[in-house]
Amino acid sequence: MKVLLINGSPRREGNTYTALCEVARQLKVQGIESEIVWVGTRPVRGCIACGKCKQQGDNRCIFDDDVTNEVIGKMEQCDAIIVGSPVYWGQPSGQLLCLQQRMLYAGGAMFKDKPAAAVVCCRRGGATAAYQTMLMPFQMCNMPIVTSQYWNIAYGRDAGESLMDIEGMQTMRTLANNMAWLLKKINGTDTTPRPEREDWEPMSFIR
Repeated sequence: MKVLLINGSPRREGNTYTALCEVARQLKVQGIESEIVWVGTRPVRGCIACGKCKQQGDNRCIFDDDVTNEVIGKMEQCDAIIVGSPVYWGQPSGQLLCLQQRMLYAGGAMFKDKPAAAVVCCRRGGATAAYQTMLMPFQMCNMPIVTSQYWNIAYGRDAGESLMDIEGMQTMRTLANNMAWLLKKINGTDTTPRPEREDWEPMSFIR
């Protein structure tokens, strides 16, 4: 079993990457493979509703000049997806949002029944709005949404600062445990026990 992790930040190894790495490490502990794909800094087209992907019938977008078809191809070999993004004006990155819209429309039924989740990183605010936006496309594709002990948010501005958000990192590990448990259930491992829970490590802004 394998989970595709999408780094939607233009900063290749910023806090979004840090959060996704925490998820990947815990997935490995649970015996689940993962791969992190970086969207990059090049533009990602928005959907123009041309309908060519449906006419072709190959689950690919007619525009093949960005990462969209690459991600669709990887999802054919993966069992679940987690998208990650920093927050811009209360929204995910433009590249990630365009990628989600096009890959899910062109990919069609291929995504059905594959669990999905979102991870958000920010300096201060806007995270829940971005988080909700990132989950909306999955909810139209019959994809089970995997949750954690809190919304999947980690705080930090400069690269690596999110590691100091101990509750945020714990939330990422819990997300990974829940994702692994659901994947094992879907794949017929009915004896898989419920995920073990870490003792809660709350972290408040004002201390």
